[in-house]
Amino acid sequence: MAELKYAYYPGCSLFSTAKEYDVSLRAVFAHLGIVLHELEDWSCCGAVHADVNNADAAYTLPGRNLALAEAQGFSTIIAPCSACYKNLRRVSKAVAADRVMRNVVNASLSEGLELKGNVTVLHPLYALLRDYGLDAIKAQVVRPLSGLKVASYYGCMLTRPRDEFDSTEHPVGLEQLMGVLGAELIDYPMKAKCCGGALALSHGDVTARLTGDVLVSAKARGAEVVTLACPMCHMALDMYQSKAEQVVGTSFDLPVLFFTQLLGLALGIDRTRLDLERHLVSTEPVITRVL
Repeated sequence: MAELKYAYYPGCSLFSTAKEYDVSLRAVFAHLGIVLHELEDWSCCGAVHADVNNADAAYTLPGRNLALAEAQGFSTIIAPCSACYKNLRRVSKAVAADRVMRNVVNASLSEGLELKGNVTVLHPLYALLRDYGLDAIKAQVVRPLSGLKVASYYGCMLTRPRDEFDSTEHPVGLEQLMGVLGAELIDYPMKAKCCGGALALSHGDVTARLTGDVLVSAKARGAEVVTLACPMCHMALDMYQSKAEQVVGTSFDLPVLFFTQLLGLALGIDRTRLDLERHLVSTEPVITRVL
């Protein structure tokens, strides 16, 4: 297999509240021989707030990072946060198809930067599925997740807007990955519904209720752990799990791990390199089962 190299856009969350996602992703990709070059001088993409406050900023902020990738010689950029992935991918497609939008973005850039629209944006999950391949991953599994009942959670941004990688309402990418790791796959109706993570600070009660709906759905189907690929969703399902329990009147005790952490365990990467102690809901039951 030819060496895979990507520009890497960690985004703000992976340097703060979701540091374990960044740490485990870097460890897994290094283990698999995938090279990540962190984008130099990257800046915030606007997350979920730019759309509300400034329509142009929702395009110019991600556009700056895409222009940096082009200037630094990259044609593909990896964005692990679902919000960052959505924002960068949307702008990448918009400027490639619309010269007017490309001019709007370029007018906002500092001298020396120009976005031509030649950057492909990938989520790391899709980079693994599309470019690396499930068979290549399966061949390197040394600690299968045998018998572990895993509920994959996509949230509302990873598969939206619709793209070539997965179904919007019935996605399967995470299940495909968990399947080659040996996990028992849990199908449940709320796996692509919103958890309310974006409302956590302004309307925490809404976040708790929506998170409760997701966790009730997964638990009812027998889930022992939830895996996901979004820092905001992780904050909701892990940090707000106790509040969700109060809202729905039941106990969950469901560990919530980033998919890179479960993948890392299955690949035999030492647990200390996966930052499994940063979660509020203990991950020890999962670690004990796998090890």
